Amino acid sequence: MTQTLPALLEHRIREHPDACALIDGPPERPRRYSYHEFGRLGERAAAWFAARGIVAGDRVALWMVNRAEWLAVYFGLLRLGAAVVAVNTRYRAPELQHLLALSRARMLVTEPGFRGIDFPALIDELDGARLPDFESVAILREPQAGASASSASSVSSAARLPQRLAGRPVFLIDAAGSADTGDSGDSGESAPPDRSEADAPATFYTTSGTTKGPKLVTHLQRTMAGHALDVAQRLGFDRGDARLAAMMPLCGTFGLTAVLGALVGGTPTVLVDAFDPVQTTRLLRDHRITHAFWTDDMLRRLAAQADGDRPFPDARLFGFAAFGPGAGELAETLWARGIPAHGLYGSSEVHALFAIQPTALPIAERVRGGGRPMSVATRVRVRDVESGELLPAGRSGELEFASPNNFAGYFDNPAATAQAITEDGFFRTGDVGQLRADGTFVYQNRGDDSIRLSGFLVDPAEIEDPIKTLPGVADVQVVAIEIAGRQRAVAFVIPADGQAPDPEALIAAAAGLMAPYRTPARVWLVDAFPTTAGPNGTKIQRGRLREMARARIAAEG
Repeated sequence: MTQTLPALLEHRIREHPDACALIDGPPERPRRYSYHEFGRLGERAAAWFAARGIVAGDRVALWMVNRAEWLAVYFGLLRLGAAVVAVNTRYRAPELQHLLALSRARMLVTEPGFRGIDFPALIDELDGARLPDFESVAILREPQAGASASSASSVSSAARLPQRLAGRPVFLIDAAGSADTGDSGDSGESAPPDRSEADAPATFYTTSGTTKGPKLVTHLQRTMAGHALDVAQRLGFDRGDARLAAMMPLCGTFGLTAVLGALVGGTPTVLVDAFDPVQTTRLLRDHRITHAFWTDDMLRRLAAQADGDRPFPDARLFGFAAFGPGAGELAETLWARGIPAHGLYGSSEVHALFAIQPTALPIAERVRGGGRPMSVATRVRVRDVESGELLPAGRSGELEFASPNNFAGYFDNPAATAQAITEDGFFRTGDVGQLRADGTFVYQNRGDDSIRLSGFLVDPAEIEDPIKTLPGVADVQVVAIEIAGRQRAVAFVIPADGQAPDPEALIAAAAGLMAPYRTPARVWLVDAFPTTAGPNGTKIQRGRLREMARARIAAEG
């Protein structure tokens, strides 16, 4: 039966109204919400938005850190049939301006501030004249007693908030009331009926997608609900003894997908507004967390903080997405310490947690990106990008997925949608990978990161891993550029502490470890790799590395 997220939540409330749904706030003063209490928060939010004219089909931008109010607003809007435009909390005014114009959102919901970020001040930098659909701003009231001090704004009272921002009226919204004192905070507005529909848009994520230029990924109610059910069933969120720590931002698919799976499955979720390895170590132990999802950098920092073997005895599954080099070696080290690190695959178009590596695989395979899709109805295939032929297991090409939970398209961009979805309904990921004989798949790298050398498609890791073994090398990234009319590999190396390896010596040493066509033509020493931060993690900019390499070759004359 087709479902919507509000319908799934209502079912959980009827079955287990007093069970814990969310835990929010600082460890010393946590706020706990039962399913009944959280359902009331969503109803109150729906009533508040309905009273201000938000109706089915509207788009509302949501710009907050991880907190119960984020989810209350989200479910309240979905209940009205409206859709949420998820805004990265790291955005600044120009990025916010672009997103509001692209989405044509009627309202922006935010909070006073977080750790030095003054959200109202950034909103006031917007050029309202270029946002004809943008009508109003809603700012969350300050946290009640027991809320995180780090979420408190420099704006210390409602009286200090401006009446207008970017030329738009400002409203105050109290989405949570005082759950810890039993005060529902009702405003007298009755909860509107559930107007959510399975085929209505629910969530818009920002992404670069498989074509150039930023776009909005459109997910329908049924694709969000369907994937949440699949995640709950596949990861054991419906068995009653799991506990999730939500580390990743809710504004991205990585963070939101895990929490929705836990909510519909009945697993309590501890919301974390900012990752800190010391505090997170304590949280994982105090709450006996069984499931958490991370970037590889977060796991690396956590492992450095936690001492000994089996530092988290309750952990069952720590899924991670590898955005930087060396993730495989890290994960194998974690398994040796009893930390269950599983490789994942996901994207905004097919959701995070799209696939996860099975525990039955050897550790070296278990920690790779990819795995078995959450949905049993998913079909995976691999296509040769040059010949167009479908490839058998063991051969690398572009990954393509067909799933009932795939995105509906890019908002207001039919050309990009047509380019990304095949005639028979498969999403062309732009990622390179291969099938395994057991039906799982392996993600190798982004398609635009692939290296084709002397006619061979080469995974950069096949060159990077041997170079990492050389003396004086802390880390390395390899890209390919044209040199003297041929595509050649080049390497950027971060030296080990206190060392300065000779680039020519590194090239000579690499030549003894790999085929000539793979040996880097140049090696350059750098202090760090260029990165970009997004809602789903910090990624190395290989495109920027290619630009740097071309500039250095040009400088050679």
